[in-house]
Amino acid sequence: MESSRIIFFDGVCGLCNKSVDFLVRADKKHRLKFSPLQGQTADRLIPDHSASLESFVYWRSGKVYEKSSAILVALSDIGGLWTASKILLIIPSIIRNCVYMWVAKNRYKWFGKNESCRVPTPNERARFLD
Repeated sequence: MESSRIIFFDGVCGLCNKSVDFLVRADKKHRLKFSPLQGQTADRLIPDHSASLESFVYWRSGKVYEKSSAILVALSDIGGLWTASKILLIIPSIIRNCVYMWVAKNRYKWFGKNESCRVPTPNERARFLD
């Protein structure tokens, strides 16, 4: 059975990998799973989204969140103080996503591009899907 909360990310993007590193550390209760958009899990669960590497995609119990909404809902699902990030959803998505897309278009230039997808450590392996 698939995890009910999966973050799909561009596996070769430096910013995306740093974001995943942050989420792995912040998610103390291990509520989130992670999978590259280039992987089989993305092809199976979000086939319409897996080809687009410009977006974080958050899959929660079959509902798909993209771009800024994906980040904010995932942060709020971590719990604790991160629940407060949900308040930013009151900002219209057209505004949030304009900022998101500006960063997405420049992320390789600013944060680099890896040769291959992020490889989880042995301790993280159970939280990563193919």
